[in-house]
Amino acid sequence: MNPMIPALIIFIVMYVLLLILSEHRWIVALAAAAAFLLLRILPVGNVPGAINWNVILMLGGTMATVELFIQSKMPLKMAEGLLKITPNVRWAIVALSLFAGIISAFVDNVATVLMVAPVGLAVAKKIKTNPVPVIIAIAVSSNLQGAATLVGDTTSILLGSYMKMGFNDFFWFKGRPSIFFATEVGALLTIFVLLFLFRKEKAKVEGGGTTKVTDFMPTVLLLGTIVLLIVASGFQNKPELTNGIICCGMAAIGIIYTIIRRKGVKVAGEVAKSIDYKTLLLLCGLFIVIEGLNAAGVIDAIAQVFLKVGGSSPAIMYVMIVVVSIGISAFVDNIPYVATMLPVVCSIAATMNLQPYLFAFGLLIGATLGGNITPVGASANITGIGILQKEGYKVATKDFMRIGVPFTLIAAAGGAIFTWIFWA
Repeated sequence: MNPMIPALIIFIVMYVLLLILSEHRWIVALAAAAAFLLLRILPVGNVPGAINWNVILMLGGTMATVELFIQSKMPLKMAEGLLKITPNVRWAIVALSLFAGIISAFVDNVATVLMVAPVGLAVAKKIKTNPVPVIIAIAVSSNLQGAATLVGDTTSILLGSYMKMGFNDFFWFKGRPSIFFATEVGALLTIFVLLFLFRKEKAKVEGGGTTKVTDFMPTVLLLGTIVLLIVASGFQNKPELTNGIICCGMAAIGIIYTIIRRKGVKVAGEVAKSIDYKTLLLLCGLFIVIEGLNAAGVIDAIAQVFLKVGGSSPAIMYVMIVVVSIGISAFVDNIPYVATMLPVVCSIAATMNLQPYLFAFGLLIGATLGGNITPVGASANITGIGILQKEGYKVATKDFMRIGVPFTLIAAAGGAIFTWIFWA
């Protein structure tokens, strides 16, 4: 029997279940991986090599360091300082959104929303305005900037690992401005969207709060992680797990330091609980599934479908990849989508005798921003809405899309055009 048929069936069933069972995606992915192994589509011996351990270590280590960073209250202090220099609510919302974006370029999007949203709520309550659009603006901004750096989002880590890109390569790659600048072009354009959407919010903002930073070491460690990743980018033949070891090593230093400082091991348990093990297991399952799809020839088959629809024009194919990615990521989590499509777009580029970077960057732009269209398109959106619901506010889909749709369209268009200009 042709292994492509059962592989495709497993893949389709997995994707449907990922949509239906959003709280149990890790179980669905691991079950699909087990099915590939039981049906011998993928040999068991290929499993260790299929999982990208560098990605797993990078994510786990970054999550731990970010937890210490949040506990130090440094993000709140930074946000409050930002509010002190804003003239009114309109600019305060823009400033908080941009601040969330800058933080999320180095910190997980969900963690960013958890850090910045309470400040947005406090501002809204102080001036007695509706906090719903404020929190939505913070969430969509954090999603956008997650694509800017190697450690900004899971999808960026996936792209960097698959394309063999270091931290510096997200800024300048092969003699050209890279994905960071494409993201920033999109972010700058969204300022005009936010200014228009909040044009009536002209009340004054008084005071920025008095939060005290409890420990500066986590900030040093987070900056140290970035510096070491930058340094590591300069080495061509570094070990495969270098970035993962850096992230985990800095997290371990932070945990040991905090245990000594607080004279107790309770912090180790808090950090351990903060790590999103379900996402790590989800990725492990997806890596195995994708390796199985590749072995069965499904990846090449999907690439051929794109080629039949898009033809031989790089411009049409690029637009198609961006638009399809936006459409799908509006309803499907972008982690499994990007993990699946990275080998597909590279196969398309190889068939067209092109370098893969244009299509890969277009994939990341579309998939990252597409989640901003709907409330369920990204984990950061769900987190923001959850915070509002705990406060007793209802968030209608139309309220979210009123901000998400124009935000997505202008940011995606700006980033995609910039990428085309420099990488076509």
